[in-house]
Amino acid sequence: MADRVYPKAAGKAKANANSNDNINPTANATPFPSTKSQLYGASRPSYRPQPDNRRRSRCCSICIWLTVIIAAVVILLAVASTVVYLIYRPHRPSFSVNSLKIDSLKFTPSSQLNSKFDLILATTNPNKKVKLIYSPISVAVLSNGVDLGDGLFPEFVHEKRNTTAMKVTVESGGGEIDGEPVDSLKAAMKSKGGLPLEIKVETKVKVKMGWLKTPKVGLRVHCDGITAGVPTVKKKTAVGAAVENAECKVDFRVKIWKWIV
Repeated sequence: MADRVYPKAAGKAKANANSNDNINPTANATPFPSTKSQLYGASRPSYRPQPDNRRRSRCCSICIWLTVIIAAVVILLAVASTVVYLIYRPHRPSFSVNSLKIDSLKFTPSSQLNSKFDLILATTNPNKKVKLIYSPISVAVLSNGVDLGDGLFPEFVHEKRNTTAMKVTVESGGGEIDGEPVDSLKAAMKSKGGLPLEIKVETKVKVKMGWLKTPKVGLRVHCDGITAGVPTVKKKTAVGAAVENAECKVDFRVKIWKWIV
C-alpha cells in the first residue's frame, strides 16, 4: 500500500526550508568578487604646468610696439635732418695760415726748450644762414711730433659769411726734452731746407641755424706743409716761415657714448 503525502505535511516541510534560509541568508547567495584597496590618484597623470600664452603674447606685442616706435623716431629724425639740410645747407668752416714768425727757438744746456711764435690763423664761415659759436681754441706748434709751444685764443661767435683772423702767441713752457726727439730737432734746426712745422688746433663749436642750436661738437684742425728758418743767437729779429704751401684739414669729432667718431 503506497504512502500518501498529505498537503499539511508538504506545507510544513516547505516552511522548515524557508526558516533555514532565514537563519543563514548567505548560504545560497552568490559571493561578491574580492576587491583590492586602491590608492587615491594612483592612476592619475602627473601635473605639468602649461605655458602662459597670454603672457607670451603680451611680450610679443610690447616688442612689436617698441620696434614700431623706434623705427618711427628714426624716420622722423631722418626727415627732420633732411629738411634742415635743404633749408640751411650747412658747410664746415675752413682754416688757413696767414703768417708764422719765429721770435726765438733754442735749447738751454739742460735740454729745456725756449720758444716763441707769432701766428695768425684765418677761419672762414661760408654759410649764409648758419652761425658758429666757438669755445676757447687751443693752438700748438709741432715739428716732427715734438711740441714746440702752445697758445690759446678766446671764444667768439663766427657770423655768417665772415672771415676772422686769430692772432695767437705760442710759447713753450720750458719743458725738458730727452732722447732722440732732441737730436732730430737740433739737426732740423741746422738744416738748410728749413725746420718743418705743423699746427694743431682743437676746440668745440656750436652750430646755430635759426631757432635751432646744436650741442657742442669737437673740432680739430691740422695744418702742415710749413717750413721756417731758425733765428741765430746773433740775429735776434723774428724769422718768417714759408706758409704758401700750407694746407689745413678740418675734422669734426662727434662723441657717441664712449666712442669718438
